[in-house]
Amino acid sequence: MSNSTFRPAVPYYSQWESAGLVPDFVTGRLDAADDPLWQKSGADSPEEYAFWAPRMCGVACLRMALDHWRHPVPSSIPLVRELVEAGAYVREGSDSVKGLIYGPFTEYVRARWGLAAEVRADLPANELPEIIASGGLALLSVHKTIRTPDIDPPSRGGHLVLAVGATEESVLLHNPSGLPGRSQEAAKVSWARLGAFYAGRGVILGA
Repeated sequence: MSNSTFRPAVPYYSQWESAGLVPDFVTGRLDAADDPLWQKSGADSPEEYAFWAPRMCGVACLRMALDHWRHPVPSSIPLVRELVEAGAYVREGSDSVKGLIYGPFTEYVRARWGLAAEVRADLPANELPEIIASGGLALLSVHKTIRTPDIDPPSRGGHLVLAVGATEESVLLHNPSGLPGRSQEAAKVSWARLGAFYAGRGVILGA
């Protein structure tokens, strides 16, 4: 494997509109409803945006893939609404959501955008370099604290990141809830550390 498997042309999108404020959002110092750029999301209100922003990691990954393969990139909340209609997100009461549900998500991606999309309930990390080298991208289920990979997480999975590159030492991740300048774009996570966060499942996307 060589560094050529890293393709830095993949654009980056945060799941919050103000990517520079992610540290404040994830620590609770700032409510998402106070994001000064919330209207860019296409939400009807700050409250609608604040409900979905912490749950939109998969939407952000999809927007990165759409931009990479030169498709139109909708705002995040209109995409959420389409994914709810497709069954990829299921509202449970007023304050809970089930999703991103991989099966309906991949069906939506294929039908709506004409991209290849494959659910992988078992996706070993050692397959990622070949997937990326062959032109694919991979949504990986990791623990959200992968933004600080030196700290052990309490569990694996629950948050989606986009694998955009690989070297012999590391996988390179676009993390929708990464920290600016540290773990947002092409963040290096060593193969040795990835296993602490990675649930071993995900979705492979292709043009």
